[in-house]
Amino acid sequence: MLILVLFWSSFGPAGTAATVLQNTPCFEDDLAVALHDATGKDGQLVNSSTALFGICTGSDNSSQSALTELSAGIRRKNRARVEFLHPSAVLVSEKDDQEAVMVTFDLPQSPLLKLKPVLVLAFKKALTDEDLDVTFSSLSLQPHTQSACASEGTLYILLTGKSSEGNADQRWEISVQAKSPNMKQNLKDVLIGGKPGSMTPLLLFSVETGTNGRSGSSVAPLQATSRSFLCELRRFLDAVLPQHRSDTPLVRHDSLQSLPRLALDPSTSETLLAGIINSSASTVFSFHSWSSSIPARPGQLALSPALLEEVGQRLEKNEQQIRELIRQETVTQSVSEKLGRLRELSGFQRQDPAAEGESQYNGFLLLKALQMVTRTYNIQRRLRVTRSAPSTSQRICGLVSLTMSFEGFFLVPKEGDIGNCRGSCAFPMSNGNNHAVLLNSYIERGNVNERAPCCVPVAYDPMEVIDCNEEETFIIIKPDMVAKECGCR
Repeated sequence: MLILVLFWSSFGPAGTAATVLQNTPCFEDDLAVALHDATGKDGQLVNSSTALFGICTGSDNSSQSALTELSAGIRRKNRARVEFLHPSAVLVSEKDDQEAVMVTFDLPQSPLLKLKPVLVLAFKKALTDEDLDVTFSSLSLQPHTQSACASEGTLYILLTGKSSEGNADQRWEISVQAKSPNMKQNLKDVLIGGKPGSMTPLLLFSVETGTNGRSGSSVAPLQATSRSFLCELRRFLDAVLPQHRSDTPLVRHDSLQSLPRLALDPSTSETLLAGIINSSASTVFSFHSWSSSIPARPGQLALSPALLEEVGQRLEKNEQQIRELIRQETVTQSVSEKLGRLRELSGFQRQDPAAEGESQYNGFLLLKALQMVTRTYNIQRRLRVTRSAPSTSQRICGLVSLTMSFEGFFLVPKEGDIGNCRGSCAFPMSNGNNHAVLLNSYIERGNVNERAPCCVPVAYDPMEVIDCNEEETFIIIKPDMVAKECGCR
Protein backbone atom coordinates (compact mmCIF):
# COMPACT_ATOMS: atom_id res chain seq x y z
CA MET A 1 0.00 0.00 0.00
CA LEU A 2 1.21 3.51 -0.85
CA ILE A 3 0.51 6.78 0.89
CA LEU A 4 0.63 10.06 -0.97
CA VAL A 5 0.89 12.93 1.47
CA LEU A 6 0.03 16.54 0.74
CA PHE A 7 1.11 18.96 3.46
CA TRP A 8 -1.33 21.88 3.62
CA SER A 9 -0.09 25.23 4.80
CA SER A 10 -1.72 28.21 3.10
CA PHE A 11 -2.17 28.49 -0.65
CA GLY A 12 -1.45 31.42 -2.86
CA PRO A 13 -4.01 32.96 -5.24
CA ALA A 14 -6.41 30.42 -6.69
CA GLY A 15 -5.27 29.01 -10.00
CA THR A 16 -1.55 29.36 -9.30
CA ALA A 17 0.97 26.59 -9.04
CA ALA A 18 2.17 25.69 -5.60
CA THR A 19 5.80 26.10 -4.55
CA VAL A 20 7.51 23.67 -2.22
CA LEU A 21 8.04 24.84 1.33
CA GLN A 22 10.41 23.41 3.90
CA ASN A 23 8.76 20.68 5.93
CA THR A 24 8.53 20.48 9.68
CA PRO A 25 11.35 18.35 11.11
CA CYS A 26 9.36 15.34 12.33
CA PHE A 27 6.51 15.36 9.84
CA GLU A 28 7.11 11.90 8.36
CA ASP A 29 7.89 10.34 11.71
CA ASP A 30 4.85 11.96 13.36
CA LEU A 31 2.61 10.59 10.61
CA ALA A 32 4.08 7.09 10.91
CA VAL A 33 3.57 7.11 14.68
CA ALA A 34 0.02 8.49 14.31
CA LEU A 35 -0.77 5.61 11.94
CA HIS A 36 0.89 3.14 14.31
CA ASP A 37 -1.12 4.42 17.28
CA ALA A 38 -4.43 4.56 15.37
CA THR A 39 -5.25 1.02 16.47
CA GLY A 40 -4.89 -0.69 19.82
CA LYS A 41 -3.37 -4.05 20.58
CA ASP A 42 -6.69 -5.65 19.60
CA GLY A 43 -6.40 -4.23 16.08
CA GLN A 44 -9.42 -1.96 16.52
CA LEU A 45 -9.32 1.78 15.88
CA VAL A 46 -8.97 3.86 19.03
CA ASN A 47 -11.59 6.55 19.57
CA SER A 48 -9.22 9.50 19.08
CA SER A 49 -8.07 8.27 15.65
CA THR A 50 -11.48 8.90 14.09
CA ALA A 51 -11.26 12.65 14.69
CA LEU A 52 -7.51 12.81 14.03
CA PHE A 53 -7.93 11.32 10.53
CA GLY A 54 -11.24 13.00 9.66
CA ILE A 55 -13.16 9.73 9.32
CA CYS A 56 -16.94 9.97 8.97
CA THR A 57 -18.93 7.58 11.11
CA GLY A 58 -21.88 5.72 9.64
CA SER A 59 -20.87 6.31 6.01
CA ASP A 60 -18.56 4.59 3.53
CA ASN A 61 -15.82 2.63 5.29
CA SER A 62 -13.03 3.02 2.70
CA SER A 63 -11.05 5.51 4.82
CA GLN A 64 -11.65 3.56 8.00
CA SER A 65 -10.54 0.31 6.37
CA ALA A 66 -7.47 2.02 4.90
CA LEU A 67 -6.49 3.44 8.29
CA THR A 68 -6.93 0.06 9.98
CA GLU A 69 -4.84 -1.67 7.31
CA LEU A 70 -2.10 0.97 7.44
CA SER A 71 -1.90 0.84 11.20
CA ALA A 72 -1.72 -2.94 11.23
CA GLY A 73 0.97 -2.87 8.54
CA ILE A 74 3.19 -0.46 10.42
CA ARG A 75 2.72 -2.41 13.65
CA ARG A 76 4.02 -5.59 12.05
CA LYS A 77 7.71 -6.01 12.68
CA ASN A 78 8.34 -7.31 9.18
CA ARG A 79 7.48 -3.92 7.69
CA ALA A 80 11.00 -2.76 6.99
CA ARG A 81 10.81 0.62 5.32
CA VAL A 82 8.78 3.60 4.21
CA GLU A 83 9.04 4.92 0.64
CA PHE A 84 8.67 8.57 -0.37
CA LEU A 85 7.84 10.06 -3.76
CA HIS A 86 7.43 13.80 -4.31
CA PRO A 87 4.80 15.01 -6.80
CA SER A 88 6.46 17.08 -9.51
CA ALA A 89 3.78 19.80 -9.66
CA VAL A 90 0.67 20.93 -7.77
CA LEU A 91 -2.09 23.33 -8.84
CA VAL A 92 -5.00 24.59 -6.73
CA SER A 93 -7.93 26.44 -8.30
CA GLU A 94 -11.64 27.18 -7.90
CA LYS A 95 -14.03 25.53 -10.30
CA ASP A 96 -16.18 27.64 -12.59
CA ASP A 97 -19.28 27.21 -10.47
CA GLN A 98 -17.36 28.55 -7.45
CA GLU A 99 -18.80 25.71 -5.36
CA ALA A 100 -15.76 23.46 -5.32
CA VAL A 101 -11.98 23.61 -5.22
CA MET A 102 -9.93 21.63 -7.73
CA VAL A 103 -6.60 20.15 -6.61
CA THR A 104 -4.37 18.93 -9.44
CA PHE A 105 -0.97 17.32 -9.00
CA ASP A 106 1.42 15.48 -11.26
CA LEU A 107 3.27 12.31 -10.25
CA PRO A 108 6.54 11.25 -11.88
CA GLN A 109 7.17 7.79 -13.24
CA SER A 110 7.55 5.15 -10.54
CA PRO A 111 6.83 1.41 -10.20
CA LEU A 112 5.42 2.26 -6.76
CA LEU A 113 2.31 3.63 -8.46
CA LYS A 114 1.25 0.09 -9.37
CA LEU A 115 0.42 -0.51 -5.73
CA LYS A 116 -2.82 0.48 -4.05
CA PRO A 117 -2.41 4.14 -3.01
CA VAL A 118 -3.88 6.02 -0.09
CA LEU A 119 -4.00 9.80 -0.34
CA VAL A 120 -3.29 11.59 2.94
CA LEU A 121 -4.07 15.28 3.18
CA ALA A 122 -2.05 16.60 6.10
CA PHE A 123 -2.75 19.96 7.68
CA LYS A 124 0.00 22.11 9.11
CA LYS A 125 -1.88 22.40 12.41
CA ALA A 126 -4.84 20.52 13.80
CA LEU A 127 -8.14 22.17 12.91
CA THR A 128 -9.81 24.26 15.60
CA ASP A 129 -12.83 25.71 13.78
CA GLU A 130 -16.32 24.31 13.33
CA ASP A 131 -16.92 20.88 11.79
CA LEU A 132 -16.31 20.62 8.06
CA ASP A 133 -17.89 17.77 6.07
CA VAL A 134 -16.30 17.48 2.62
CA THR A 135 -16.81 15.37 -0.51
CA PHE A 136 -13.85 14.43 -2.74
CA SER A 137 -14.52 13.34 -6.33
CA SER A 138 -11.99 12.01 -8.84
CA LEU A 139 -11.48 9.17 -11.31
CA SER A 140 -8.13 8.66 -9.54
CA LEU A 141 -9.93 7.69 -6.33
CA GLN A 142 -11.43 4.28 -5.62
CA PRO A 143 -14.36 4.66 -5.03
CA HIS A 144 -14.58 7.81 -7.16
CA THR A 145 -16.50 9.78 -4.50
CA GLN A 146 -15.43 9.77 -0.86
CA SER A 147 -16.25 11.78 2.24
CA ALA A 148 -14.26 13.28 5.10
CA CYS A 149 -15.52 14.77 8.34
CA ALA A 150 -12.99 17.25 9.70
CA SER A 151 -13.55 18.48 13.23
CA GLU A 152 -11.57 19.95 16.09
CA GLY A 153 -8.30 18.05 16.33
CA THR A 154 -8.29 16.75 12.74
CA LEU A 155 -4.76 16.70 11.35
CA TYR A 156 -5.05 14.22 8.46
CA ILE A 157 -7.64 13.16 5.88
CA LEU A 158 -7.42 9.73 4.24
CA LEU A 159 -8.64 8.93 0.71
CA THR A 160 -8.18 5.59 -1.05
CA GLY A 161 -6.71 5.89 -4.53
CA LYS A 162 -6.70 3.83 -7.70
CA SER A 163 -3.54 1.94 -8.62
CA SER A 164 -2.05 2.52 -12.08
CA GLU A 165 -1.28 -0.08 -14.72
CA GLY A 166 2.09 1.31 -15.81
CA ASN A 167 4.98 3.58 -14.91
CA ALA A 168 3.87 6.59 -16.97
CA ASP A 169 3.51 10.06 -15.51
CA GLN A 170 0.13 10.65 -13.91
CA ARG A 171 -2.07 13.66 -13.30
CA TRP A 172 -4.62 13.47 -10.50
CA GLU A 173 -7.49 15.95 -10.49
CA ILE A 174 -9.64 15.96 -7.35
CA SER A 175 -12.73 18.09 -6.86
CA VAL A 176 -13.29 19.12 -3.24
CA GLN A 177 -16.75 20.35 -2.22
CA ALA A 178 -18.40 21.13 1.11
CA LYS A 179 -21.57 19.13 1.75
CA SER A 180 -23.40 22.09 3.26
CA PRO A 181 -23.79 25.48 1.47
CA ASN A 182 -22.92 27.17 4.77
CA MET A 183 -19.51 25.50 4.74
CA LYS A 184 -18.40 26.64 1.29
CA GLN A 185 -16.47 29.66 2.49
CA ASN A 186 -14.98 27.69 5.35
CA LEU A 187 -13.75 25.10 2.84
CA LYS A 188 -12.07 27.77 0.74
CA ASP A 189 -10.48 29.29 3.83
CA VAL A 190 -9.05 25.91 4.81
CA LEU A 191 -7.82 24.88 1.36
CA ILE A 192 -6.89 28.20 -0.25
CA GLY A 193 -6.54 30.63 2.64
CA GLY A 194 -6.08 34.36 2.41
CA LYS A 195 -2.30 34.71 2.73
CA PRO A 196 0.36 34.21 0.06
CA GLY A 197 1.85 30.78 0.32
CA SER A 198 1.45 27.31 -1.11
CA MET A 199 0.59 23.71 -0.51
CA THR A 200 3.66 21.53 -0.09
CA PRO A 201 3.33 18.03 -1.57
CA LEU A 202 5.54 15.81 0.52
CA LEU A 203 5.79 12.17 -0.28
CA LEU A 204 4.45 8.85 -1.39
CA PHE A 205 5.45 5.95 0.83
CA SER A 206 4.88 2.26 1.12
CA VAL A 207 4.82 0.08 4.22
CA GLU A 208 4.98 -3.09 2.14
CA THR A 209 8.15 -5.21 2.28
CA GLY A 210 9.78 -6.37 -0.91
CA THR A 211 8.95 -3.22 -2.87
CA ASN A 212 11.26 -2.91 -5.85
CA GLY A 213 10.71 0.79 -6.54
CA ARG A 214 13.33 2.98 -4.96
CA SER A 215 12.50 6.33 -6.56
CA GLY A 216 12.09 8.07 -3.24
CA SER A 217 13.92 8.25 0.04
CA SER A 218 13.17 5.76 2.77
CA VAL A 219 13.05 5.71 6.54
CA ALA A 220 12.02 3.15 9.13
CA PRO A 221 9.45 4.93 11.31
CA LEU A 222 9.86 2.75 14.37
CA GLN A 223 13.48 1.72 13.97
CA ALA A 224 16.40 3.11 15.97
CA THR A 225 17.49 5.98 13.72
CA SER A 226 18.79 9.34 14.88
CA ARG A 227 15.77 11.16 13.46
CA SER A 228 13.28 8.70 14.96
CA PHE A 229 14.84 9.02 18.40
CA LEU A 230 14.83 12.83 18.36
CA CYS A 231 11.26 12.97 17.04
CA GLU A 232 10.09 10.48 19.68
CA LEU A 233 11.89 12.57 22.30
CA ARG A 234 9.95 15.63 21.18
CA ARG A 235 6.63 13.77 21.24
CA PHE A 236 7.39 12.40 24.71
CA LEU A 237 8.13 15.87 26.08
CA ASP A 238 4.98 17.29 24.49
CA ALA A 239 2.95 14.55 26.17
CA VAL A 240 4.50 14.59 29.64
CA LEU A 241 5.19 18.27 30.27
CA PRO A 242 2.34 20.39 31.70
CA GLN A 243 0.73 22.74 29.20
CA HIS A 244 0.27 26.19 30.73
CA ARG A 245 -1.00 27.96 27.58
CA SER A 246 0.65 31.18 28.72
CA ASP A 247 -0.50 34.45 27.17
CA THR A 248 2.85 36.12 27.79
CA PRO A 249 4.71 37.72 24.85
CA LEU A 250 7.00 35.43 22.88
CA VAL A 251 10.71 35.76 23.62
CA ARG A 252 13.37 34.57 21.19
CA HIS A 253 15.89 32.47 23.09
CA ASP A 254 18.64 33.47 20.64
CA SER A 255 18.14 37.13 21.60
CA LEU A 256 19.36 36.42 25.15
CA GLN A 257 22.95 36.53 26.32
CA SER A 258 24.81 33.25 25.90
CA LEU A 259 28.16 31.75 26.74
CA PRO A 260 30.17 30.39 23.79
CA ARG A 261 28.43 27.31 22.42
CA LEU A 262 29.92 23.92 23.20
CA ALA A 263 29.97 21.07 20.69
CA LEU A 264 28.50 17.77 21.87
CA ASP A 265 30.65 15.16 20.16
CA PRO A 266 33.34 12.56 20.95
CA SER A 267 35.86 15.35 21.65
CA THR A 268 33.73 16.84 24.46
CA SER A 269 35.68 16.74 27.72
CA GLU A 270 34.69 14.41 30.53
CA THR A 271 34.68 17.33 32.96
CA LEU A 272 32.17 19.26 30.86
CA LEU A 273 29.91 16.24 30.37
CA ALA A 274 30.00 15.41 34.08
CA GLY A 275 29.09 19.01 34.91
CA ILE A 276 26.11 18.96 32.54
CA ILE A 277 24.94 15.59 33.85
CA ASN A 278 25.01 16.89 37.43
CA SER A 279 23.54 20.29 36.55
CA SER A 280 20.17 21.30 37.98
CA ALA A 281 19.66 23.87 35.22
CA SER A 282 16.50 24.03 33.13
CA THR A 283 16.89 22.49 29.68
CA VAL A 284 15.37 23.38 26.30
CA PHE A 285 15.75 21.38 23.08
CA SER A 286 15.97 23.36 19.85
CA PHE A 287 15.43 22.02 16.32
CA HIS A 288 15.18 25.42 14.63
CA SER A 289 17.60 24.60 11.78
CA TRP A 290 16.56 20.99 11.29
CA SER A 291 14.94 20.08 7.96
CA SER A 292 13.00 16.92 7.23
CA SER A 293 14.35 16.85 3.68
CA ILE A 294 17.88 16.11 4.96
CA PRO A 295 18.37 13.14 7.31
CA ALA A 296 19.71 14.14 10.71
CA ARG A 297 23.33 13.18 11.17
CA PRO A 298 23.66 10.74 14.08
CA GLY A 299 25.23 12.32 17.15
CA GLN A 300 28.18 10.66 18.82
CA LEU A 301 29.70 10.66 22.30
CA ALA A 302 32.67 8.81 23.79
CA LEU A 303 31.90 8.30 27.48
CA SER A 304 34.33 6.68 29.88
CA PRO A 305 33.08 3.53 31.66
CA ALA A 306 32.63 5.53 34.88
CA LEU A 307 30.58 8.27 33.21
CA LEU A 308 28.60 5.70 31.24
CA GLU A 309 27.69 4.02 34.52
CA GLU A 310 26.68 7.35 36.04
CA VAL A 311 24.44 8.18 33.09
CA GLY A 312 22.81 4.74 33.44
CA GLN A 313 22.20 5.14 37.17
CA ARG A 314 20.71 8.61 36.75
CA LEU A 315 18.51 7.40 33.90
CA GLU A 316 17.09 4.65 36.09
CA LYS A 317 16.48 7.10 38.93
CA ASN A 318 14.66 9.59 36.72
CA GLU A 319 12.65 6.85 34.99
CA GLN A 320 11.47 5.69 38.40
CA GLN A 321 10.37 9.24 39.21
CA ILE A 322 8.46 9.45 35.92
CA ARG A 323 6.73 6.14 36.64
CA GLU A 324 5.82 7.44 40.10
CA LEU A 325 4.16 10.44 38.42
CA ILE A 326 2.20 7.95 36.31
CA ARG A 327 1.22 5.95 39.40
CA GLN A 328 0.01 9.14 41.10
CA GLU A 329 -1.94 9.98 37.90
CA THR A 330 -0.06 13.26 37.63
CA VAL A 331 0.60 12.31 34.00
CA THR A 332 -1.37 9.95 31.76
CA GLN A 333 -0.75 6.22 31.41
CA SER A 334 0.19 6.69 27.73
CA VAL A 335 3.42 8.33 28.88
CA SER A 336 4.65 4.92 30.04
CA GLU A 337 4.38 3.47 26.52
CA LYS A 338 6.10 6.53 25.03
CA LEU A 339 8.90 6.26 27.60
CA GLY A 340 9.42 2.60 26.78
CA ARG A 341 9.50 3.31 23.05
CA LEU A 342 11.92 6.19 23.63
CA ARG A 343 14.26 4.04 25.71
CA GLU A 344 14.20 1.34 23.04
CA LEU A 345 14.96 3.82 20.26
CA SER A 346 17.86 5.27 22.25
CA GLY A 347 19.69 1.92 22.18
CA PHE A 348 21.47 2.91 25.40
CA GLN A 349 23.11 0.14 27.43
CA ARG A 350 24.80 1.21 30.68
CA GLN A 351 26.62 -2.11 31.08
CA ASP A 352 28.23 -2.01 27.64
CA PRO A 353 31.29 0.31 27.63
CA ALA A 354 31.94 -0.70 24.02
CA ALA A 355 28.50 0.54 22.95
CA GLU A 356 28.32 2.73 19.88
CA GLY A 357 28.78 6.45 20.27
CA GLU A 358 25.30 7.13 18.91
CA SER A 359 23.60 5.17 21.69
CA GLN A 360 25.68 7.04 24.27
CA TYR A 361 24.62 10.32 22.66
CA ASN A 362 20.96 9.25 22.76
CA GLY A 363 21.28 8.17 26.39
CA PHE A 364 22.78 11.54 27.32
CA LEU A 365 19.92 13.46 25.63
CA LEU A 366 17.34 11.17 27.19
CA LEU A 367 18.80 11.81 30.64
CA LYS A 368 18.67 15.59 30.14
CA ALA A 369 15.05 15.31 28.97
CA LEU A 370 13.98 13.22 31.97
CA GLN A 371 15.84 15.55 34.33
CA MET A 372 13.89 18.45 32.79
CA VAL A 373 10.59 16.63 33.36
CA THR A 374 11.29 15.68 36.97
CA ARG A 375 12.60 19.19 37.68
CA THR A 376 9.39 20.72 36.29
CA TYR A 377 7.14 18.60 38.49
CA ASN A 378 9.36 19.10 41.55
CA ILE A 379 8.99 22.88 41.10
CA GLN A 380 5.22 22.49 40.81
CA ARG A 381 5.13 20.41 43.98
CA ARG A 382 7.21 23.00 45.87
CA LEU A 383 4.98 25.83 44.70
CA ARG A 384 1.86 23.94 45.81
CA VAL A 385 3.37 23.61 49.28
CA THR A 386 4.12 27.32 49.32
CA ARG A 387 0.57 28.24 48.27
CA SER A 388 -0.91 25.96 50.94
CA ALA A 389 1.15 27.59 53.72
CA PRO A 390 -0.60 29.79 56.34
CA SER A 391 -1.57 33.25 55.14
CA THR A 392 0.91 34.94 57.48
CA SER A 393 3.85 33.33 55.70
CA GLN A 394 2.47 34.05 52.24
CA ARG A 395 3.23 37.73 52.69
CA ILE A 396 6.92 37.11 53.27
CA CYS A 397 9.30 37.53 50.32
CA GLY A 398 9.58 34.24 48.47
CA LEU A 399 9.85 32.45 45.14
CA VAL A 400 6.78 32.20 42.87
CA SER A 401 6.20 30.71 39.45
CA LEU A 402 6.49 32.83 36.30
CA THR A 403 5.93 31.09 32.97
CA MET A 404 7.37 32.55 29.78
CA SER A 405 6.72 31.48 26.19
CA PHE A 406 9.69 30.97 23.88
CA GLU A 407 9.30 31.87 20.24
CA GLY A 408 9.99 29.13 17.74
CA PHE A 409 7.97 26.12 16.60
CA PHE A 410 10.92 23.77 17.08
CA LEU A 411 11.59 24.53 20.75
CA VAL A 412 10.67 21.86 23.29
CA PRO A 413 9.25 22.82 25.68
CA LYS A 414 7.77 26.00 24.22
CA GLU A 415 7.37 27.48 27.69
CA GLY A 416 9.59 27.69 30.73
CA ASP A 417 9.21 28.66 34.37
CA ILE A 418 11.81 31.38 35.00
CA GLY A 419 10.56 32.07 38.53
CA ASN A 420 10.11 35.43 40.20
CA CYS A 421 10.16 36.92 43.68
CA ARG A 422 7.16 38.39 45.44
CA GLY A 423 6.24 39.36 48.98
CA SER A 424 6.89 41.77 51.79
CA CYS A 425 10.32 42.87 53.02
CA ALA A 426 9.04 44.20 56.33
CA PHE A 427 10.27 42.57 59.56
CA PRO A 428 10.68 39.66 59.91
CA MET A 429 12.76 40.12 56.75
CA SER A 430 13.40 37.11 54.52
CA ASN A 431 17.03 36.64 53.46
CA GLY A 432 17.92 40.30 53.83
CA ASN A 433 21.51 41.55 53.89
CA ASN A 434 22.83 44.20 56.26
CA HIS A 435 22.07 47.03 53.86
CA ALA A 436 18.44 45.92 53.53
CA VAL A 437 18.07 45.67 57.32
CA LEU A 438 19.51 49.18 57.84
CA LEU A 439 17.44 50.58 54.96
CA ASN A 440 14.24 49.08 56.33
CA SER A 441 14.99 50.53 59.79
CA TYR A 442 15.60 53.93 58.23
CA ILE A 443 12.28 53.82 56.34
CA GLU A 444 10.33 52.75 59.43
CA ARG A 445 11.57 55.85 61.27
CA GLY A 446 9.53 58.00 58.92
CA ASN A 447 12.03 58.63 56.10
CA VAL A 448 9.57 57.81 53.34
CA ASN A 449 11.48 59.49 50.50
CA GLU A 450 13.92 56.60 50.21
CA ARG A 451 13.33 53.35 48.34
CA ALA A 452 12.18 50.56 50.64
CA PRO A 453 13.83 47.11 50.43
CA CYS A 454 12.42 45.06 47.53
CA CYS A 455 11.85 41.34 47.13
CA VAL A 456 14.18 40.35 44.27
CA PRO A 457 16.08 37.29 42.99
CA VAL A 458 19.48 36.93 44.64
CA ALA A 459 20.56 33.68 42.96
CA TYR A 460 19.93 32.23 39.53
CA ASP A 461 20.25 29.00 37.61
CA PRO A 462 21.33 29.01 33.96
CA MET A 463 19.31 27.50 31.14
CA GLU A 464 20.87 24.87 28.89
CA VAL A 465 19.76 24.95 25.25
CA ILE A 466 20.56 21.71 23.42
CA ASP A 467 20.65 22.75 19.76
CA CYS A 468 20.24 19.74 17.45
CA ASN A 469 20.83 20.62 13.80
CA GLU A 470 21.68 18.70 10.66
CA GLU A 471 25.44 18.92 11.14
CA GLU A 472 26.08 18.53 14.87
CA THR A 473 24.71 19.20 18.34
CA PHE A 474 25.65 22.12 20.54
CA ILE A 475 24.98 23.03 24.14
CA ILE A 476 24.37 26.73 24.67
CA ILE A 477 24.40 28.06 28.23
CA LYS A 478 22.12 31.03 28.98
CA PRO A 479 23.40 32.41 32.32
CA ASP A 480 21.17 33.89 35.04
CA MET A 481 17.94 32.70 33.39
CA VAL A 482 15.92 31.16 36.23
CA ALA A 483 15.43 32.70 39.66
CA LYS A 484 16.13 30.10 42.32
CA GLU A 485 16.44 32.16 45.53
CA CYS A 486 14.83 35.39 46.75
CA GLY A 487 15.92 38.01 49.19
CA CYS A 488 15.27 41.58 50.32
CA ARG A 489 17.64 44.15 48.83
